[in-house]
Amino acid sequence: MTAPSALSTDEARSRLHELTVIDVRTPGEYAGGHVPGALNIPLDRIERALPDIRGAADRGDVLVVCASGARSANACRILAEHGVDTATLSGGTGAWAADGHDLDRPQGAAPTVWGMERQVRFTAGTVVLLGLLLGLLVHPAFQLLSAAIAAGLVFSALTNTCGMAVLLGKLPHNRPRGADLDRTLEALRNG
Repeated sequence: MTAPSALSTDEARSRLHELTVIDVRTPGEYAGGHVPGALNIPLDRIERALPDIRGAADRGDVLVVCASGARSANACRILAEHGVDTATLSGGTGAWAADGHDLDRPQGAAPTVWGMERQVRFTAGTVVLLGLLLGLLVHPAFQLLSAAIAAGLVFSALTNTCGMAVLLGKLPHNRPRGADLDRTLEALRNG
């Protein structure tokens, strides 16, 4: 399957009024700042939203966004497998903000302290360090923790997925409010 088409931040900004923008990050990440007008449909719920996304694609172009572009590329592939043509934002919201474009935040939402990538790096590093220390101080078998994390990171790189991010995304601080998928889908239907 071919890679999804990508829009630069400047292209997306100039076409924002004519795009349906779907942010596939966790609700916590979305609350921390998103492309203006973006609707939050987390990646793990994209197939449930498929009929409404298809309807939006029938009415115009759909842009899928995440933090860096990896999750949105995965979402675009899933949607393409179901016959829905979409594009992704090159570099995601990180590139959007770096290029000086404003991010919207829901009313009263505090910015997320750490993005998901940073949380994954911190957690992986902590478990590796803990495995090494416990392996030296308690029992060598604890070094298997470090080996498991290393194997997970290799698998993550090869498959362009991240199981740890999925798990961390379920923690309460990453879901400050539940993703109101029904309300989001209603907004998507009404264009």
